[in-house]
Amino acid sequence: MPSSPEPRQSLRSWPVEALPGLPDALRQKFQHVGILTTADLIRQGRSPKSRLALAEQLNSHPQHINKWTALARLAALPSVGPTYCGLLLHAGVSSPEQLATAQVQRLHQQLQRLHLRLLSQVKNCPGPPLISQWIQEARQWSIASRGTKTSP
Repeated sequence: MPSSPEPRQSLRSWPVEALPGLPDALRQKFQHVGILTTADLIRQGRSPKSRLALAEQLNSHPQHINKWTALARLAALPSVGPTYCGLLLHAGVSSPEQLATAQVQRLHQQLQRLHLRLLSQVKNCPGPPLISQWIQEARQWSIASRGTKTSP
């Protein structure tokens, strides 16, 4: 994953426990090292090297840290938040940069298939207008991240 920008005013930060499915034991480990919000997690996991160091510090598998960092980055998009970040990750979207290149109709179809497979219905599946908003916000994130070299 490329370096992540520091969350800007237009991006959202959530309490780390708002991330869907975060085990209590890992939440406690995050808190122990000062990761209280998704912005903290994004900042401390901004590069592959820093995520590996964080995994070692927390005695956790690097894949787990990658997953939670990906969820935090997706959740930073205001219209995605913790409500939809897990859905996007399950649909194969692992970063705002990847979401920025998505096609609305294709992603909508993926999400409908996922909803049908997991919930046996598509009734509450996000529609094209919301997906389009996600993609717009992700494009803004991508533009901002290109302007940000290395964060302190």
